[in-house]
Amino acid sequence: MNSKNTKSVLHQMWTAKGAVLMIFMLFLSASTFAQTKKQISGTVYDNTGTVLPGASIIEVGTKNGTTTDFDGKFSLQVAVGGAIEVSFIGSTTQKVQITGSTSNVEVRLQNDGYTLAEVQVVSVGYGKVKKSDLTGAISTVGADDLVKGTISSTEQVLQGKVAGLNIIRPSGDPAAGSTIRLRGGTSLTASNSPLIVVDGIAGVDINIVQPSDIKSVDVLKDASATAIYGSRGANGVIMITTKSGTKGVSVVYSGLTSVGYVNDNLDLLSGNQWRGYVRQNGIADAVDYGANTNWQKAIEQTAISQSHTLSINSGKADSGFRTSLSYLNNEGVIKKSGLERLSGNVSAYQFLGDNKEVKFDMGLFANIDKWHPIDYRIFERAYNLNPTIPVYDANGNFSLVTGNIYDNPVEILTNRTFDNERHRLLGYFKTDVKFLNDFTATANISLEHNAVKGGTYKPSYAVMEGQTEGGFAQRTYAEYTNAQGELYVNYSKVIDKHNISALAGYSYLENIYEGFGAQRGGFVTDAFSYNNLGAGYNYRLSDVYSYKGKSNLVSFYARANYGYDGKYLLTATVRRDGSSRFGENNKWGTFPSASAAWRVSNEEFMESSKGWLDNLKLRVGWGITGNQDGIGEYKSLSILGVGSDSYYDPVTKTWSLAYSPKQNPNPDLKWESTEQVNIGFDFGLFNRITGSFEWYSKTTKDLLYTYEVPQPPYLVGTMLANVGEMSNKGVELTLNADIIRGDKFNWNANLTLGHNVQKIEKLSNPTYKTDVIYSGSLHGLAGMSGQYSQIIAEGYPVGTFWGFKNAGLDSNGKIQYYNAAGQVVDESALVDADKTDLGNIQPDLTLGIGMNFTYGNFDLGLSGYGMFGQKALNATNMMLNDPNRLPAFNVPDSFLSSGITSAPKYSDYWIEDASFFRLQTLTFGYTLPLKYKKSKVRMYVMGENLFVITGYKGVDPEIGLNAQDGVGQTGVMDQTGLAAPGIDKYNNYPRPTTISVGLNFTLNN
Repeated sequence: MNSKNTKSVLHQMWTAKGAVLMIFMLFLSASTFAQTKKQISGTVYDNTGTVLPGASIIEVGTKNGTTTDFDGKFSLQVAVGGAIEVSFIGSTTQKVQITGSTSNVEVRLQNDGYTLAEVQVVSVGYGKVKKSDLTGAISTVGADDLVKGTISSTEQVLQGKVAGLNIIRPSGDPAAGSTIRLRGGTSLTASNSPLIVVDGIAGVDINIVQPSDIKSVDVLKDASATAIYGSRGANGVIMITTKSGTKGVSVVYSGLTSVGYVNDNLDLLSGNQWRGYVRQNGIADAVDYGANTNWQKAIEQTAISQSHTLSINSGKADSGFRTSLSYLNNEGVIKKSGLERLSGNVSAYQFLGDNKEVKFDMGLFANIDKWHPIDYRIFERAYNLNPTIPVYDANGNFSLVTGNIYDNPVEILTNRTFDNERHRLLGYFKTDVKFLNDFTATANISLEHNAVKGGTYKPSYAVMEGQTEGGFAQRTYAEYTNAQGELYVNYSKVIDKHNISALAGYSYLENIYEGFGAQRGGFVTDAFSYNNLGAGYNYRLSDVYSYKGKSNLVSFYARANYGYDGKYLLTATVRRDGSSRFGENNKWGTFPSASAAWRVSNEEFMESSKGWLDNLKLRVGWGITGNQDGIGEYKSLSILGVGSDSYYDPVTKTWSLAYSPKQNPNPDLKWESTEQVNIGFDFGLFNRITGSFEWYSKTTKDLLYTYEVPQPPYLVGTMLANVGEMSNKGVELTLNADIIRGDKFNWNANLTLGHNVQKIEKLSNPTYKTDVIYSGSLHGLAGMSGQYSQIIAEGYPVGTFWGFKNAGLDSNGKIQYYNAAGQVVDESALVDADKTDLGNIQPDLTLGIGMNFTYGNFDLGLSGYGMFGQKALNATNMMLNDPNRLPAFNVPDSFLSSGITSAPKYSDYWIEDASFFRLQTLTFGYTLPLKYKKSKVRMYVMGENLFVITGYKGVDPEIGLNAQDGVGQTGVMDQTGLAAPGIDKYNNYPRPTTISVGLNFTLNN
């Protein structure tokens, strides 16, 4: 080896920090003796200057080749005097000559008019592929297509944007979250929400990322795509890629100020209408308090909100960073409610080595939320109170009238302190090392921390708990930490017409959670608020609690991809998960998948269709995934707990509480397993229309549920076991169209449609049996304690309403019913056998639509979504239409003409069609280009929730799938959707109509 070559090797070792590049020593040494070969590197861009991952580089006349990485970079050993061909689907192929002086090349490929949607790069878990090479069902939403506006919960940006993905936000409360369902729920007791992956970090809180920081979102739908995440992939995977440093320097500011107001309330009697009713009916003992109060308006306000984001980007070929800072103050339309959020993130990358063999990536996300939960019982009080009662009495104090559920809702809002604060943190460090030309090893470590603290104080003069407790104070704290490590190797090789890639990896996750809380009543002064619990003199054993838990997940995974001539594509994955959450006999599970695709449009016999058919690809996939999230730790073990019995300790000569069994052991406990088949096709027409169609069938087995078991032999009367089976079958359609594409005027549109049918296939086996599970509790409604409105039973979907079918009103205003024989009977003749299926909460069709128009520098955009065919129980209306309410309680206007004389009784008389279409956003903007290096300013006005088309009689037809009772106090929602799905029960925080003005400013250098 001559001295010049020796220096080259030493330089390589030093630049890449020696220890890492020792792996390449033999390879580099060998190449110095091949006098006709040399190592070149380069970057491939499209005609706009955007890097092209997945571009193909082939040495002309050989099978030697490679592909570009996620940053558009490649490295290849080629012969001096030869040439390379660089190609990318949708772009013209370019040839580059290699001379003795060639070391680094930049290639810009020109678009050849092919449908651009097919050349997108999509996240698939532990890697990215071109959309044209996908074999699974994956939908992608770019940053420009995400929902804009006053967004307080990040999942809202996907509402109506992905076929089969339902984002249901049942409340206008800025601090409330949403229910996310992809292709129907798969569990009765575990989580039904998709796995969230942010920049490759799985299982994180979606709100760690702010909408302005999102580059793209990829939704993995079928099991062939999600099986790479094994026991966490049954509900689908939402992969978020955030913006990172790019070439150049830019500063971007985005600001928004909005005004929100309630556009729709229940139409209840006014004070004058109440007086008219009293006079007309001669009710002598009715009390007129002299006012004309709209109690709904009394608890509402005009909400003034604002958001601001500032981001700075700086990037070069070898390094770059991006940082952003955001502030959101989202005021609620109910007094005292709102959300304030301060968030920031920084990401950076650095290449090392002459050929950029080593890349470091790091990211840090953090935010702080502050909000003031409200007591949701105010809504029932606002509907109940006599409209002649004033908010304040003659002395300026809150009016207080004695009565059951008759407390002044404005007093409840005012005379209580609820302070909650949440801290989120996510950090990761990632290293990529390329070796042997075709291999890339990746190590990724991350830490997520989430902590919530709360303080509550109800002074001694506050109604309800404040007065009964003599002052009530509470402090709570909860936190969790997820530490993850990933180590995987990717292989990619192009040999002539063969495209081969493979992945193998290892993952380790540790989750630790803990919390505590304390409360106390009986305060002689209210001066301490919740800051001195020891000052309270009322003590109960249950006033203090604490907990801590830990779980581990260890995984091995692999994936192989093969493509031939861009026409025939195969993918296979397998993951093996070991979880500490499940029983001794089922600690490990295997989750395989396979899929294939055929690009029919690339066949020679399709040449005649090239003028109108841009793309036609058929896909089929199969896989098995699991669900172990949402199942608590230690559920497979025997657990002791403090009981109600006491025993006498002769040593201490005191009585102590006895410990007794609280949970039976189940060594066979394991994850729920979902098997799914997906058949789909992608198409492109006339270089203007793209779309996809999906048919899927998925069956979830080993459903977890707590069953009653005999005592003896069991020590406890219940046990969590894997027994049930559930199916979801459906179709999805996605369409995108450039309707008009001109020099000045452009019009494009998108449409998503989804249809899903769910059914419980099995609930029992020879060991664990149940005929029906009752859900949809009506507890808390007058006269309905212990009653349920829904069942979970074989042959029916979750959320099936079960009860008596009404036959309308008789001549006396009494609701009549059909018995099992179809005969019309009155209420007294009904028996349980007369109950029947009254519909369910599952929509028959979900829809999303969007349109964008541009004319010169002007732009107009709209988006909307809808759900059709689902039923909802309007329990609020059922209770308000009680003939016994007047004159003490208020009633709807419509009650006076309804003729109803029956007391409230659950039946389908109160079940309504909750179909709706909502105009989500309407935006009009103008972009002013600046002369300085493509800088620009955009000004716009936006309307949100401008109208809803529905026949539903309640406040809002978008009824949640979760239990809403107390959500404002706890901040916790039931993610199973079993407790009260599809029930409107005094829990409607109004969804505001919002008008906003905004400014975006981009400065490029």
